[in-house]
Amino acid sequence: MTAPPADDLRRDRPRNQLSAHTFAAPAIVLTVVVLYLPFLWTGYLSFTEFNGFGDPKWVGLDNYIEMFTDADNIQSGVNTLMWVVGTLILPVGLGLLIAVLTHGIKGGVWFRLPFLLPYAISGIAVGVVWSFLLESKGALTQLLTFLHLPGANSRWLLDWPLNTIMMIIAAAWQGAGVNALLFGVGLQSIPKEPVEAARLDGASGWKMFRYVTWPMLRPLTAVVVGLSIVGSLKTFDIVWGMTKGGPGRDSETLALNMYKQTFSAGNYGLGAALAILLTVITMLASIIYLRQQLSRDKEL
Repeated sequence: MTAPPADDLRRDRPRNQLSAHTFAAPAIVLTVVVLYLPFLWTGYLSFTEFNGFGDPKWVGLDNYIEMFTDADNIQSGVNTLMWVVGTLILPVGLGLLIAVLTHGIKGGVWFRLPFLLPYAISGIAVGVVWSFLLESKGALTQLLTFLHLPGANSRWLLDWPLNTIMMIIAAAWQGAGVNALLFGVGLQSIPKEPVEAARLDGASGWKMFRYVTWPMLRPLTAVVVGLSIVGSLKTFDIVWGMTKGGPGRDSETLALNMYKQTFSAGNYGLGAALAILLTVITMLASIIYLRQQLSRDKEL
């Protein structure tokens, strides 16, 4: 079979490009309508005062000034930062620990399975279950009282920052299993040759993990950490299920604050400003983190 002449290929190129653009057009139009136009409209609303009725009133930077000066809005930013740090330490750390401890042992998959089951539960359901455990005179308080252990008088969901910490633990209970699954896949993909060579050189335990396993897990770790950062910045369902941002507004995150300002308070302008801030923070965090990881990979 002979290849078509070059003149025929050049003659057909405009027709092929037209066909390609025709096939891509619906996806491009859908992306613009569903993603970019709402974002531009939200950006416009963030500079207005709007309650959902009538025409938006242009107020300039007032919503952004309120966002950075109001104590409750600052509190939601602090809580979101706690979620980012806590999510990196607990779900990612626990997932890695579970994967390493169950890797290479007989029936390791079955040891990871109980940690994976909570991931099938919705965030709201996780919040409801943990709120039963942590409410005043709930299961945890009764257990500590029965065992005469300290902490029985703690107000788990009422005092800040304890309420945010307990919700992060609840999120870790739900998310550690899927991280363990991802790290488990990464551990299984590590070639046996370098591991055997390191073992012959006397490496084992912590040294094996520090100098052989961990560097080979770095690409997967970048994915897991990146997903965790993005997920923690969008935290909403567990907080809504456990405290609804209370008491008062002590445990609100930026995402929950945005929802309340928009749909409860009818302050669409401030809600839009919070949405823009959250989008910018998420994009910056993702870009900075991925650039650092890619630059490290190039150095290796």
